[in-house]
Amino acid sequence: MSFQSFIPPHRTLMGPGPSDINPRVLSALARPTIGHLDPLFVGMMDELKQLLQYAFQTDNTFTIAVSAPGSAGMEACFVNLLEPGDKVIVCINGVFGTRMHENVVRCGAEAVVVEDDWGRAVSPEKLEDALKAHPDAKFVAFVHAETSTGALSDAKTLCALAKQYGCLTIVDAVTSLGGVELRVDDWGIDAIYSGSQKCLSCVPGLSPVSFSQAAVDTIKNRKTPIQSWFLDQSLVMGYWSGEGKRSYHHTAPVNSLYALHEALVILHSEGLENSWDRHRQQHQQLAKGFAEMGLDFIVPEKERLPQLNSVWIPSGIDDAKVRSYLLNHYNLEIGAGLGNFAGKAWRVGLMGYAARNENVALCLAALADGLTQK
Repeated sequence: MSFQSFIPPHRTLMGPGPSDINPRVLSALARPTIGHLDPLFVGMMDELKQLLQYAFQTDNTFTIAVSAPGSAGMEACFVNLLEPGDKVIVCINGVFGTRMHENVVRCGAEAVVVEDDWGRAVSPEKLEDALKAHPDAKFVAFVHAETSTGALSDAKTLCALAKQYGCLTIVDAVTSLGGVELRVDDWGIDAIYSGSQKCLSCVPGLSPVSFSQAAVDTIKNRKTPIQSWFLDQSLVMGYWSGEGKRSYHHTAPVNSLYALHEALVILHSEGLENSWDRHRQQHQQLAKGFAEMGLDFIVPEKERLPQLNSVWIPSGIDDAKVRSYLLNHYNLEIGAGLGNFAGKAWRVGLMGYAARNENVALCLAALADGLTQK
């Protein structure tokens, strides 16, 4: 048997992630690999921390990129903060809220579930009822941008409620970072995680995270060992410490971190609020085209995530057949529904570099064609 190099086709990625990658970011991957403790690489890591602080809008000292995808960033937040017996209020309005719940259970903590319909934002009223009913709760966990449905929750209000009742917050920002307003310090977020492959338009495999001082103190003062050695942030802190000093923890994904640095430089050059505006404007164009095709959004307009657009599949239309047609005839990827929406919905991403006029035009034309195929 002989093997040849794998050469993938050039796709336009408009699913729930990964997103289209800026050519500058792809180019950064090809730069010479240097040692992960090389002084020049350490200097780049320090810049990367500053760029992540800008993206998260935080002064948190402990703001880094976990050397693993967003799911590991999620687990890092839970396994470091939670101890057996802790009570955690978990807000569930889609697939990724259920994953938060699974993390709570695996940590041996007690989960109090606040449930909302899929396709709707987390209800502040329901959260406050749960906080009142469970005054011994220590944490509130919720998804800011629910990728499975396209619903955007009011993180500012939810965090204010948690703080009012003495809880630390754990927030999933995998699909929101860089795409919609997110202000970690102003909103009082204590632990937050994201992914490199969504609105940052970087390669998959890295998870930006940030911990407030209160969260760091919680990690340092816990009474039980952190159950994961690799994700133990008390060890990783030494690896990402400032002033050019690094204690060895693991071999960092050097070239992927080049790519994330470049992606964040691009975001910084555009300006964070300009990026938020661009995603909103592209969403409005896409929504107008969907309306003209008779496609209905799942999420009410005021709760809608601009960068992840979920629509109902029209009656009589074969989900897989249309997505396959788009992939094979237009090299265009859109996403299928997850969980309760499997076979019933499409998820169209407008994330980062993908949120531009030509992608919106291609998606609308291709989908209009695909819907006519028998």
